Amino acid sequence: MTIQRIDVGARLSKVVVHADTVYLAGLTADEAAGQSVAAQTQEILAAIDALLAKAGTDKSKLVQPTIWLQDIRTVDEMNKIWDAWVPSGCAPARACIEARLQSPAKMVEIRVTAAR
Repeated sequence: MTIQRIDVGARLSKVVVHADTVYLAGLTADEAAGQSVAAQTQEILAAIDALLAKAGTDKSKLVQPTIWLQDIRTVDEMNKIWDAWVPSGCAPARACIEARLQSPAKMVEIRVTAAR
């Protein structure tokens, strides 16, 4: 059994690949302060695109994302960005929930699992 780790840090790896399954750590916007939910979502999805590419896959192979929102009332704002990003016909089995995140400035966190 081979496990590949990408962007490894002391606490976590941003990507772990096992067989043909790619697991991404939960991602938040680096520049969250003052950004809208839409802007944070765009930044996170761009980071997801880059990490999936490092693992040899892309968003068309998403299997199961989990999205945490600081305030569930912002789901429509986030969904507008999400819906434009997910390729047509490739909607994954998604969960979206409200949760207290790392700081009040962090309004969105997204973790995805994808096939390769």
